[in-house]
Amino acid sequence: MKKELESKYDFRKVEENRYNTWLNLDLFRAGKDKSRQPFTVVIPPPNVTGKLHLGHAWDTTIQDIIIRRKRMQGYDALYLPGMDHAGIATQAKVDERLREQGISRYDLGREKYLEHAWGWKEEYASIIRQQWAKLGLSLDYSRERFTLDDDLNKAVNKVFITLYNKGWIYRGNRIINWDPEAKTALSNIEVEHIETKGKLYYFNYPLVDGNGFMTVATTRPETMFADQALMVHPDDNRYQSFIGKHVYIPGTEIQIPIIADDYVDRSFGSGVVKVTPAHDPNDYEVAIRHHLNMPLCMNDDGTMNEMAFEFNGMDRFECRKLLVEKLKNLGLVQKIEEHIHMVGYSERTGVMVEPRLSLQWFVKMDGLTKQLLENNQVEFVPERFKKTFENWMNNIQDWCISRQLWWGHRIPAWFKGDEVKVQVECPGEGWVQDEDVLDTWFSSALWPFSTLGWPNEEHPDFKRYYPTDVLVTGYDIIFFWVSRMMFQGYEFTHKDPFKTVLLHGLIRDKEGRKMSKSLGNGVDPMDVIDTYGADALRYFVVSNSAPGMDTRYEIEKVEYSWNFINKLWNISRFVFMNIDDYNVEIDEEKLTIFDQWILTRLSETIETVDNFYDRYEFNEASQTMTSFIWDEFANWYLEISKVSLQNESLRKNTQAVLLYVLKDIMKLLHPFIPFVTEKLFLEISDEPSIMISEWPKKKYKFHDSKQLFKTFEDVVTKIRNLRNEYQVALSKPLDIVLDIDNNDVLNFVKKYEIYFMKFLNAKTFKINEYIENAILITTSFINLHILKSDLIDPKAELEALLKQKDTLEKEIIRSKNMLENEKFLQKAPKEKVLEERTKYDQYLKQYEEIVKRLEKHV
Repeated sequence: MKKELESKYDFRKVEENRYNTWLNLDLFRAGKDKSRQPFTVVIPPPNVTGKLHLGHAWDTTIQDIIIRRKRMQGYDALYLPGMDHAGIATQAKVDERLREQGISRYDLGREKYLEHAWGWKEEYASIIRQQWAKLGLSLDYSRERFTLDDDLNKAVNKVFITLYNKGWIYRGNRIINWDPEAKTALSNIEVEHIETKGKLYYFNYPLVDGNGFMTVATTRPETMFADQALMVHPDDNRYQSFIGKHVYIPGTEIQIPIIADDYVDRSFGSGVVKVTPAHDPNDYEVAIRHHLNMPLCMNDDGTMNEMAFEFNGMDRFECRKLLVEKLKNLGLVQKIEEHIHMVGYSERTGVMVEPRLSLQWFVKMDGLTKQLLENNQVEFVPERFKKTFENWMNNIQDWCISRQLWWGHRIPAWFKGDEVKVQVECPGEGWVQDEDVLDTWFSSALWPFSTLGWPNEEHPDFKRYYPTDVLVTGYDIIFFWVSRMMFQGYEFTHKDPFKTVLLHGLIRDKEGRKMSKSLGNGVDPMDVIDTYGADALRYFVVSNSAPGMDTRYEIEKVEYSWNFINKLWNISRFVFMNIDDYNVEIDEEKLTIFDQWILTRLSETIETVDNFYDRYEFNEASQTMTSFIWDEFANWYLEISKVSLQNESLRKNTQAVLLYVLKDIMKLLHPFIPFVTEKLFLEISDEPSIMISEWPKKKYKFHDSKQLFKTFEDVVTKIRNLRNEYQVALSKPLDIVLDIDNNDVLNFVKKYEIYFMKFLNAKTFKINEYIENAILITTSFINLHILKSDLIDPKAELEALLKQKDTLEKEIIRSKNMLENEKFLQKAPKEKVLEERTKYDQYLKQYEEIVKRLEKHV
């Protein structure tokens, strides 16, 4: 029974409710057949700060492609979903919402505030799940995790307490990056360093003995209230006599010493630097060496404290402005220069970061990195990123893990006076738990194993699905996340947390710029889906970039993806309309050479595509599939099948081949474009879903078919090119004679003469006969002769030749006159004269050829 698809591909009808059908059939859940080999991918958990962006769409589509193929290959494929609480970022969002309502989190208190935060989480988790569904991600929702789940909190506490007892977590005063808006510490990788236009201020620090002053260049005048010394290089001859003297902090009566340290760069500024230990990491190290005090002159919200005198309570930048004006009036400003320098900004709130001395918790990294680098077996794709990872790990600093937030994993540490106890439960009366929470990356570093039941190492999911197989993520978070998972995974499970790290690039706009709110060039993937469909978006994001490379979002590329899917729809529509029996099987004894060729090419395509899939080169896989489907199956075999289907003895087997190839095409494409392939596959299959059908195998190889088909293709293509050259319509029949001296080719042509006649649109089709007034075309095994009269209108040709003769005569006269002109020969550049002689010779040769052709017309 023939089936008919709608004439036009409508992605809305194709994709509508299909995801719910998959969920209802419980097709995404892993572990239903324990005899199968497990294969695990955990989703990089998106932050519950907002909706998914285009980068998420790319990232998760790659993961889904891997999982869908593995599922079809017979693996027990687990694609584990989950989300990250994203401490600073989410708290900033919740604070902003509360501010709009005129509420501060301090008005609510911690417990009430956390109710609002959980409300935010539920709201955006629901949105993210809807977006996952819209993208078609085959996630096992029965195993969904959140980084603040109770089970994951147990894992976090276990890790913290273990590392503390091992001496690898400690608490101490150190210079850290401070976010004055979020009022929390940041790790180094949460700070974005941006080239910023600023000023370099040269201030005079008066010498206490009244004999002049020392000039200091600084970009941060407001921190001078916490200066503890001026510093010069011990070998700087300009300042040897000043070492040991004292100066006043400008505008104050506070005295500080002049010290010497080889940290000073003599070429920068005046060669004299101020030492502000609590506000600069390098000054902090100097202070330790020289036993200096470390006071803070700034509050945690970026305002000045009482050390700043009349500027107490003022914003740091307002203080800077007024302080400079005051010192100008006192004659203590020598000069101010424009200065471009790298400045740190909080990745989460966007405010300028303050280096700040603070009491925080740190992870001592030496031991963790050493054992990982000695034992790590993780494969990086592309391989070059492994060196990037190792270089960073070899130079890693201790990790500041405490955050002054309410939303996050509370640090399992308790204080009573000067005593500290690290444990989950309260030690007893009078003990107070640390108010801080842990860095978000501390919990997400445990994601590959905490989501599978660890620290219960007997948990069935941990035993079956860990280590995970592939981690897919962007190269921009190698340091944030990948490295942390690797050293925590090895420390606590004694295994690498994944076998392979597949790194993709960033999606940029058409001009190559990073997408951002400030540029207004962001693209909502859900808007793209609403316009072109999820399949088109998925095909675009994975078919336009190699592993590790950035890609550009261009709407034309999305439209091309939609056009390809539309082509697939039309191919399927043709096949469906020409199939009588959807259970028909291929009879190898009755295959034509064209059947053999397309089946051979299918097997080769499967092999090539499998190779690219295994290497995660999805762009190459998509190009291979597109070429086979569009260029070979659609443009050649479908056209050939129109002839075969008219032959009663060939019809049934042709239908079987069409069905067989189409089914395998759907399977090869399914991981890329799951919705439309499911729709089309179910039209011709009794299986409940394509995603649990068997992955294609390279079954057929008919080696002779490729060479014989190439002969057919060459003949047809060259005749079509000839028609195009002479502007002869495809609909006009031609008289064609073939010279063939190869017996295999001769037998092939004779056997399939009807196909040659059809594709060449031959009026007569003769073999090895003499023909006069013919145009010769050569191919590998066949010489083609086509009557000139079929291609050329004698009257039109005569008119054209006469017109060319007239033009050439005029050019010959013009060129001859120039070459006989003495002035031209003497004054014109040699190159110009040579060029004209060359033209004249060419005109004469062309003229002779035209005259010969005209003589044949007489």
